[in-house]
Amino acid sequence: MAKRGKKYQEATKLVDRSKSYQIEEAVELLKQMPKAKFDETVEVAFRLGVDPKKADQQIRGAMVLPHGTGKTQRVLVFAKGEKAKEAEAAGADYVGEQDFIEKINQGWLEFDVIVATPDMMAEVGKLGRVLGPKGLMPNPKTGTVTFEVEKAVKEIKAGKVEYRVDKASNLHVPVGKLSFDTEKLVENFEALAETIVKVRPQSVKGKYLLNMAISKTMGPGIKIDVSNYRP
Repeated sequence: MAKRGKKYQEATKLVDRSKSYQIEEAVELLKQMPKAKFDETVEVAFRLGVDPKKADQQIRGAMVLPHGTGKTQRVLVFAKGEKAKEAEAAGADYVGEQDFIEKINQGWLEFDVIVATPDMMAEVGKLGRVLGPKGLMPNPKTGTVTFEVEKAVKEIKAGKVEYRVDKASNLHVPVGKLSFDTEKLVENFEALAETIVKVRPQSVKGKYLLNMAISKTMGPGIKIDVSNYRP
């Protein structure tokens, strides 16, 4: 295992590995840790009691955090006619059709999220080999394949985050920046945790929410007491 830096090791000393913290305590602990030279992202990791191999247990979706992510998302919209004008008016960074498909095929990736109207997906789908591995392919489950272009763009700009369970039954979702007030980070976390609990598949037997941890970009994870979030 690679040796951790001095700041990371100092941060680790602040965390009691045998303890599960209340979310307010955990956020305060994050803020006490040695800081990096940039505004670190605060991320939550969930360990779920699901089997991602089963189609009905592939947790995936999106939500708007109450206080956003602290990151400005660059939005590319694939749309035609009036829907293209709607996207521009809503604040999309890039709007187009075949021109942007060609640019992406040539290696251009100066965007964070793609929104596409359903009638454009036949063409956008051809970018699967490029966009798929990077997690950039639009999907109806996350609200990025839609004719409600204005709503989609505004939600993304307001702090919409996507969540998707991986092969190991984990979810990793950002909930803001370390510079956020403790209250805002806690409220973002609470909203996210509530959403993840709500999307529990009916077919899941036994415990669903197994573990939760919060961390910053350059720090160790802090376990969160899950008992407050189980139905």
